[in-house]
Amino acid sequence: MDSLEELLAERACERLVLGFVHRLDLGEPPTVAELFTEDGSWRWPAGRRTVEGRPALRDYFGSRPADRLSRRLMSNVLVTATSPDTAHAVSYFSTYRVDGYDGGMVPAGPPVQVGHYEDAFRRVDGTWLLASRTLHLPFGGPTPGA
Repeated sequence: MDSLEELLAERACERLVLGFVHRLDLGEPPTVAELFTEDGSWRWPAGRRTVEGRPALRDYFGSRPADRLSRRLMSNVLVTATSPDTAHAVSYFSTYRVDGYDGGMVPAGPPVQVGHYEDAFRRVDGTWLLASRTLHLPFGGPTPGA
């Protein structure tokens, strides 16, 4: 890959990292599945959970409580292109959320999760997608009520 191709690949993958949290927090959570390859997977080793394939991912992210308010802060996004059609990334996140939200401002509290994602990306028909996302959660707690 030349430098420009590498830069474009890394930027496309970075947009996937950010698009993921925007869809969860500000968009329609089931559409997160569209950011994955058809056989894409979401893994949470600590809970020994794996969700595989777009239909299962759509169901998983779509099962989020309708009254949940969340905001995720992403940082330290480091994408590395490994070939013209593959890349990987590590990014840190903090999640603020409450259940039972019915509008207005919620008093600020500490994040309920702090961790990092390990992502694998694959270019399919010219479009970069998440092939897998693994969540590592060293800090976490229950989701409070609004």
